[in-house]
Amino acid sequence: MSTKLNLGCGTDIREGWINLDSALLPGVTVVHDVNTLPLPFPDSSFDEILCQDIIEHIAEYVPLLKELHRILTPGGRLRIQVPHFSSKNNFVDPTHRRMFSAFTFDFFASDSELYRSRPYYFDFAFASLMSVEITFWRSSWIAPFINKTRYRQGFYEDTALSRLFPAVNIVVVLKK
Repeated sequence: MSTKLNLGCGTDIREGWINLDSALLPGVTVVHDVNTLPLPFPDSSFDEILCQDIIEHIAEYVPLLKELHRILTPGGRLRIQVPHFSSKNNFVDPTHRRMFSAFTFDFFASDSELYRSRPYYFDFAFASLMSVEITFWRSSWIAPFINKTRYRQGFYEDTALSRLFPAVNIVVVLKK
């Protein structure tokens, strides 16, 4: 069995991965609606899980994150890509239910200040937030400046910069 899971893969079929989607599309190896938990995998099944453009579609994504934590091996990595709150994509797709900040996933990583200030929020935590990147369509010159530090990411989100130069996505990597 592959140790990599491509959750909500759609048409992004990855060779050597378990490709899970709610639709039986060509290349999908497991058909399952991620709104129905538990996922059909035993504990500690995957070294790597990719959630690209799916979390924003989930009504209650915290239980899904807890479930992904369960099926991830110790030291395994969860890579998430979601639209940034300033992205026009939030408003184009009528199936999007949530918007995200560069700091949203800090609440799920025990090495972050936001988690440490509220450890009682959730009954699970990833060991670390390995990386956070804000991506852009245009004005790519701004990305290296904004992503140089978490402080700059916060400054970007807290000021008119995020309205003048809207982002596209947030890409985070969490480690169990």
